[in-house]
Parts: sequence; C-alpha cells; structure tokens
Amino acid sequence: MAEVIYLYINIALVGLLIGSFLNVCIYRIPKGESVVKSRSHCMKCGNKLSWLDLFPVFSYLFLKGKCRYCKAKISPRYALVELFTGLVFVLLFAKYGFSSIADFIAASYLMSILIVVFFIDLDHLIIPDELVITGLVGGVILIIYNAFYPLNIYGNDRWWSPLVGSVVGFGILLLIGGLGFLIYRSDEAFGGGDVKIFAPIGLFLGWQMTLVVIILSAVLASIIGVFLIVIGVKDRKSGIPFGPFIVIGTFMTYLFGQDIINWYIGRLIY
Repeated sequence: MAEVIYLYINIALVGLLIGSFLNVCIYRIPKGESVVKSRSHCMKCGNKLSWLDLFPVFSYLFLKGKCRYCKAKISPRYALVELFTGLVFVLLFAKYGFSSIADFIAASYLMSILIVVFFIDLDHLIIPDELVITGLVGGVILIIYNAFYPLNIYGNDRWWSPLVGSVVGFGILLLIGGLGFLIYRSDEAFGGGDVKIFAPIGLFLGWQMTLVVIILSAVLASIIGVFLIVIGVKDRKSGIPFGPFIVIGTFMTYLFGQDIINWYIGRLIY
C-alpha cells in the first residue's frame, strides 16, 4: 500500500512539473516566442526567475502569490494549471498505468497538449498549428509503436486503428464545418483549429473513442452555451470557443469512454 501511495505521489509531482512547463507554453506560444530558449522571467519587472521561484505550486504559496523582486501579484491560474495537470496525470495513471504504461504515457502526452489548447483557445480563440503538429508527431510515433505492441485504447490489435481514428475525427469535423459554411456563409460552425486538432486526437484514441469525444464535446458545448444565454452572459449571436469542450470531452472519454460505449451497445441489444 505504501509503495502505491509513493508511486501516486511521484506521478503527481511529474504532473506538477509538466504543468509548470505548460504554463510557459500557454503564455509564449500565442506571442510567437520560443518555449525553450529564454529563461522564465517576471512579466512586470523582467527579473529572471530562479528555480526557487519556479517550483510548481509551492513557490506560489511560499511567495504568497507575489513576485519575489517587485511584489507584483502573480495570477493564481499558474498554480491551478499545475494542480490540474498533476490531477490529470494521477487520474490517467489510475485508469491505465497498472494495465498498460504505454497507454498512460500516450494519454498523458495528448492531454498535456490539450491543456495548453484549453487555455489558449479560452484566452485568444485560436488553436495554434504548433500544438496540432506536436500532437501529430506524437501520433506518428504511436502508429509505429502500435504496429508492434497494440495499445488497449483502440480496442483491437490492428496497426491502422490510429489512422482510421484520425480520418474519422478530422473528416467529421471538416464535414460539419463545411456544412456550416454553406448554411451560414461563414465559419460559425467550427474554427479551423477545432477541425485540425481532431487529427491528433483521432490518432491517439481510435475511431470509436473519437466519436465519443465528438458527441461529448458537442453536448457539453450545447449545455454550457444555453446556460450562458439564460444567465445573460452571452446572446444567440455570440460565439464561444469550442476547444475547451474538446479538451474536456477527450479527458472524459479517456476516463469513461469504454463505459459509455458499453452502455450504448447494451441499450441497442436490450
């Protein structure tokens, strides 16, 4: 029992550290800045930050949410992103880690990219191509690995399962986006980034799970959209970023996707 707890603590710490790097990506990618070349610095005073200032969550608490040098307030979202990433890693490990470490690593890789997608799309209404490409690169590696050691997530041992998933995910969103353009004469249905991000999602999840992601994302977006209209935050003509719903739908699919598929098949049979 102690060994399991120790293992989960280490997984959480890895998640926190990766979450710290994801914060850098969330801030720099929309600005076109390198995420690896320059050291982290205070956005107010410009002072370079030491490792003591960058230790995930704990530095934020120790510094009481302020810069060590100029005492400017630090957004609590930095710590929340780190905590959320740590939680995602722990839950994914609980789901896949003991049965297939490869499935866990693949899921963690994709969700790390999607966490960045969540916040960038929320802030800037874009899904940068760099994130799509990073996902595709990981997906290509996954295709090669799956050809020799099939992943559980696909539900079969066919080497081409990731490719079918990518075509299904990208193709369905592209079709819906095209129909939306024909109907509305605009790109109101989906943005280009929403369509493109489903290419790597399909590679990582396969076609069945990707369909679950599409359905969950659409349902969540509809519910939240109606709620925002009812409370007066948005009106019928206002757009909301779809990326965050894709991210939540993907994470829910990783945790409950097979249960949802089994439930649906059970309903068809009985």
